[in-house]
Amino acid sequence: MAALLELNGLKAYYGQTQALHDVSLSLEQGGITTLLGANGAGKTTTLRAICNMVRTEGSIRFDGRPIGGRPTEEVVRMGVGHVPEGRGTFTNLTVDENLRVAAYTRKDRAAVERDREMVFEYFPILRERLTQQAGTLSGGEQQMLAISRALMGAPRLMLLDEPSFGLAPLIVQEIFRIMRRINAEAKVSMLLVEQNAALALDLADHAYVLETGRIVMSGKASEIKSDEAIRKSYLGY
Repeated sequence: MAALLELNGLKAYYGQTQALHDVSLSLEQGGITTLLGANGAGKTTTLRAICNMVRTEGSIRFDGRPIGGRPTEEVVRMGVGHVPEGRGTFTNLTVDENLRVAAYTRKDRAAVERDREMVFEYFPILRERLTQQAGTLSGGEQQMLAISRALMGAPRLMLLDEPSFGLAPLIVQEIFRIMRRINAEAKVSMLLVEQNAALALDLADHAYVLETGRIVMSGKASEIKSDEAIRKSYLGY
């Protein structure tokens, strides 16, 4: 299957500090790939680099086209949705306003309304919360809204940064179940950063392990999950 996203020799910097060192990975069309590693390993930086939110060197290609250096909003319009750590919703806007703002660049209003109904099918609670300010939602509902906002941009690839963070286990299970549905039904590929390695490996089909800004391991998620030495050395469980 063709690669939807390809990183080759990617370096990333915060000021003069180098955070990524020659990171190379590929994500297949329709696949779910997870980035694993300890805090500070470079997982979030990798997602930010794809969206041109940090200074980078190296090659970033999406659907065969170079996107390195393109403005973040252009990367989004090309089909990359970003669900940042900490939700990233507009807390002072209502649920309805958040969803509409997320689709503001799209011209096909009929398609926007279809995607809006799709969002409510995945997350029915958001229809009930339409007029409620996003900042007053529960943590789980805010995460559902963050994923929905990304979906309203009609992405082919979603970058998800710690979607389980701060949520109760039952809510996490529900959100990951819906993420699997979105991947299967809406054909949205996913690059997942997740501190809960066991959860991420259950969802993903491929995994990369980062350590201090370098990839130290990659392979099928099922194989990495079953390798006790890898789990103990790099994933801490």
